[in-house]
Amino acid sequence: MDTTLESPLGQVAMIPLLTWIARNAPADLKATFFAVMASFTNMALTASSLLTKYLNQIFLVTREVKDRATGTVQVPADYSQLGWLLVTVALIGVLAPLLTVLLVQKSRLQTDD
Repeated sequence: MDTTLESPLGQVAMIPLLTWIARNAPADLKATFFAVMASFTNMALTASSLLTKYLNQIFLVTREVKDRATGTVQVPADYSQLGWLLVTVALIGVLAPLLTVLLVQKSRLQTDD
C-alpha cells in the first residue's frame, strides 16, 4: 500500500523542480535540459529509495511480532530511534533541495531572472 501511494506522489513532487529547471535553462536548450533533468529526477527517486533502506538500517525501528500459535512475543517492539529517524529525514528533505538550489544559483548556470 505504501509503495502504491508513494510512487505517483514522488513523481508529482518533482514537477516544481522540473518547472524551475525549464525556466532557468538557456533558451535554445530548454528541451534538452528538461529531458536530462527529468532523467536526473528519476535517479533521485532511486537514490531516495536507497537512502531509505540505509537509514532504516542505521535507525532500527521494530514492531512487535507474535507467534500466532502460542501468542508469545518473538520480536519485541522498539521505537526508541524513531524520533531520530524522523528528525534526520526531515533535515535531509529540507536541506538537500535548498543546498542544490544554492549551488546552482552560485554556479555559471544561474539566470538573471
